[in-house]
Amino acid sequence: MRPLLALLALLATTLTWATPLAIPANASWHLQLNGTLQKPNRQVYDIDLYDTPKQTITTLKAQGRIVICYFSAGTWEDWRSDAKLYPKAAIGKPLPEWPGERWLDYRRNDVRALLAKRLDLARGKGCNGVDPDNVDGYANDNGLKLTKAQQISFNRWLAGEAHKRNLSIGLKNAVDLLPQLADHFDFAVNESCYQYKECGGYAAMRRQGKPILIAEYRAYNAKLCSSAKTSGFRLQFFNLDLKGTGKACP
Repeated sequence: MRPLLALLALLATTLTWATPLAIPANASWHLQLNGTLQKPNRQVYDIDLYDTPKQTITTLKAQGRIVICYFSAGTWEDWRSDAKLYPKAAIGKPLPEWPGERWLDYRRNDVRALLAKRLDLARGKGCNGVDPDNVDGYANDNGLKLTKAQQISFNRWLAGEAHKRNLSIGLKNAVDLLPQLADHFDFAVNESCYQYKECGGYAAMRRQGKPILIAEYRAYNAKLCSSAKTSGFRLQFFNLDLKGTGKACP
C-alpha cells in the first residue's frame, strides 16, 4: 500500500474508533439510580456510575443494552469515594433538597482533573455514554458566582472530554443553554420539562435526530404521552426516588 493510502486508512480506523455509540432516537430506556437494579426489556439503561459494578455493565451490554452511566458533574457529594480529593475552596452552597450535596467550582483545573477521572472510570467500566447531572449551576444559588458563559464553556469542555474517551454524552436539563450546546451533545435527558413548560426547547435538537429522554415525576398521563409522541420525545413517569421501573409511554 502506498504511504499516503496507508495513512488515510489509519486515520479512517482511528476516526471510526473515536465515534461514540449513537443512541437510536426512538430507543426505549430505563432510568434507575437507587435500589436493586430492575431489568425491564429496555434498550438503554441509565444507571449510577459508582454504584454499578463493572460486571453488571458487561452483562447488560452482552444482552444488547446500551449503558449510560450517571454521575454529578456540577456538585460535590459527600458519600462518593473521591469526595475527600476535592479542595474545600471549590465547594459552594448546599442543594437544599439533597443532603450531603453542594455546588462545585468547575472552573478550577484541579476540579476538572478529578471530573476527567470520572470519565476515565466510565470508560474503564465499559459505559457506552454518560449522563452528567447538575450542569446548570450558574442558574442556582451556588455561592460560587458562576456565570452563564462559564457554564457553557464548562459543558462544552465536558462534552469534548467524553468524546475523547469514545463516550456519548447527554445534556441534563439546562434547557436555557440548548442554543449554545445542542451541537455538542449526543442526546438529552430532561426532568420535568412538561411540568415547567420547557419541552419546546428541544425541538431543534430533535430535528438533528438526537434522542430526547424525558422523566416526569408524577402519575402516568396519557395526554402528555400523546404530546411527547407528536414531538418525537421518549417520555416516562417515575417516582422521585428512582428505585424502580418507570412507566413508559407506548
